Amino acid sequence: MGGVIRLSVVSVSQNYDNMVDNKMNVKNIFVISFVALYIAGCTWIDVSLQGEQVKVLTAQDIVSCKHVGKTTVKTAAKLVGLERHTHKVQVELNTLARNSAVEIGGDAVVAIGSPKQGHQVFDVYSCSP
Repeated sequence: MGGVIRLSVVSVSQNYDNMVDNKMNVKNIFVISFVALYIAGCTWIDVSLQGEQVKVLTAQDIVSCKHVGKTTVKTAAKLVGLERHTHKVQVELNTLARNSAVEIGGDAVVAIGSPKQGHQVFDVYSCSP
């Protein structure tokens, strides 16, 4: 009888340990998922002081502007295997394009097409008189 009781106690103890381990795993997965989703929504790119003067325009807005070049910019479209929010990615791409436009003498950028996997091409213009 002593062996059966001991076996029963060990079995209960193992089941309790498994339940605790499962709860910890679920908790860890929840915390990791929350952090990953939070990070996926963050924007880390800052517009430079000069980049603040660069406008993001549409093709209709640049009629009287001079084309000075193109820039291709890139940011992370996925973090930890998760797709980032489209708006956040676009904001970062616009910011990078504005910063880049300064380097080639532009004060306006116009997106060429839609972003693809975190990449986007912009035309750069000089619109100031």
